[in-house]
Amino acid sequence: MKTQDPAVRAQAMRIMASATPLNTDEMVTVTVDGRAVEVPMGSSILEAAERAGRRIPTLCHHPDLPDAGVCRVCVVEVSGQRNLQASCAYPITAPVEISTYSPRVRQARRDIVDLMLAEHCGNCQTCGRNGNCELQDLAAEYGSDTFRFGHRTEPTRLFDTFGPSIMRDMNKCVHCTRCIRTCAELQGVGALGVIGRGDSTTMSPYLTLPISEVVCVNCGQCINRCPTGALQEADSTQDVWAAIEDPTKHVVIQTAPAPRAAIGEEFGLEPGTPMTWNLNTALKEMGFDKVFDTNFSADLTIIEEGTELLLRLYENLVLGDSSRPVPQFTSCSPGWIKYIEHKYPEYLPNLSSCKSPQQMFGALIKTWYADRNGIDPADVVSVSLMPCTAKKFESRRPEMTDSGYQDVDFALTTRELGRMIHENGIHLPDLPESDFDDPFGTASGSGIIFGATGGVMEAALRTVIELVTGLKVEDLFSHADITPVRGFDGARMAEVTLPDQLGPVPPILAHLVPSWDWLRGVTLKVAVVHGTANANRVMADIKAGGTFSECHFIEFMACPGGCLGGGGQPIPTDAAIRTARAKAIYGEDAHYGETGRARKSHENPAVLRLYEEFLTDGPCGQISHHLLHTEYTARGTFIDVNARGEESTC
Repeated sequence: MKTQDPAVRAQAMRIMASATPLNTDEMVTVTVDGRAVEVPMGSSILEAAERAGRRIPTLCHHPDLPDAGVCRVCVVEVSGQRNLQASCAYPITAPVEISTYSPRVRQARRDIVDLMLAEHCGNCQTCGRNGNCELQDLAAEYGSDTFRFGHRTEPTRLFDTFGPSIMRDMNKCVHCTRCIRTCAELQGVGALGVIGRGDSTTMSPYLTLPISEVVCVNCGQCINRCPTGALQEADSTQDVWAAIEDPTKHVVIQTAPAPRAAIGEEFGLEPGTPMTWNLNTALKEMGFDKVFDTNFSADLTIIEEGTELLLRLYENLVLGDSSRPVPQFTSCSPGWIKYIEHKYPEYLPNLSSCKSPQQMFGALIKTWYADRNGIDPADVVSVSLMPCTAKKFESRRPEMTDSGYQDVDFALTTRELGRMIHENGIHLPDLPESDFDDPFGTASGSGIIFGATGGVMEAALRTVIELVTGLKVEDLFSHADITPVRGFDGARMAEVTLPDQLGPVPPILAHLVPSWDWLRGVTLKVAVVHGTANANRVMADIKAGGTFSECHFIEFMACPGGCLGGGGQPIPTDAAIRTARAKAIYGEDAHYGETGRARKSHENPAVLRLYEEFLTDGPCGQISHHLLHTEYTARGTFIDVNARGEESTC
């Protein structure tokens, strides 16, 4: 049977958010702790208090999510109301007086926090969220120095490895439903729900099935919004330490741009403080044999994916062959890949066959790199630093073994590496800068911007425009900044009209197409989508023959904001933090231009040398197709409850 729609699940769970639309033309004057402030009709009391400069503590509230009002930590007194009201879910429709810190309110909050602590089993000192736990902060704020209502000392709830990417400890759950709202409403997946009632309530997949048996995309957004240690990434740090300490192993690490723009947050720096070159030094001091730049393989991805796009267009527009249909979808985001495998498997032929930069890198490490350096691939341990918990799942996919080995052995999140650096006694901001190692230390600015939503599209357009027109992209877009595909709109479209006069086919592509005449004056339609809820809307539009079906190329990213908002990034996250990280990424790309370094993937000399020495039959040739391309699995939304021998829905 088919899985239930996330919206229906949310309704069944009675997750009620304030749905009163804001009428910005009508203002209401409210008084918050004696301070008069005007707010738009329909604003929540929480928003009104913020305008009045008053902070109200919260736990179930998150700025990325519709409010639920389930934790009651944010209760306030409202004139005319007998009971305390949840400020996050109380819409203001008339002038009222609000008291946010009266004795009654303070005592209620203290009682609520102490009751949560009574149900909270776990030792803060051994919890991965120690020092970054919202319940811990509330306990300190409200003076919870004793367990007034008792305290569980033995686990009574489930602890499990929630699939290959996520760990769940229900003993630490506060039933805020952030994870459920994130999955159902922010991401539109609906893999989690409320199971049971009363003291047996738990947050779980359907019928408490393993996460591998339901429609979970491993994006980790639930972790980023969990206020406690109930959800964390599956930890690989001890495995990586063991490899580093094994003298028979050659341990290399590749670092992606999004973690480098965020890892400073793990050391008290402001969001958007780039740590790329300091991080290189830290990794070398920790014992990694080589430190490489994932941007190298991002550049490689652009050349392969851009070539594939041109071939698809040629096959469809000139040869009349639609076996590889358009629009072509990007394939860099493993969360998006698993989403389309489940939700829209009939569109798998639209996916680019290119592996992600992580996996291209892994395949090269255990083939070309190992052979070039006389190292047995069996002795190479390939580690990646990624912003994404889904990268753990991706590295273990059976398709990702074209080197003859598991191409990437361990995928570390930004948070995991932050802990490892702390464990090694290193304060990252104090370290000097150092370069990446050759032969994978040279990258372009296009590889850097992969970390932000729209970055893959912009990188691809920089290369495709120049290869086809023979012009510099700067002639069409100032400083090569293709701003129409930048920004945080959930889905956006852009058009690029090619000129009537086009350049010759570059030698690297001459074996694939005879000329560009068929592209004269063509308007290339592209789109950028981030977040799987937005992806669902765009896919539904394509399926219905809507506007997005007219596109030639669409970038999809599973996480809000793209990789910089990935499920393995530092906690907390919100729109302002993601914007700051994007600013760091685009700033590093601009710096490449200011210092004379390449900003386009096809200008990366190290990638061009790879084609000369190893991928000798060129982009999308047999060698690259074997190592750098793949196919995916049609999973659908059907599950089989093996224990009961019957089909059910999730």
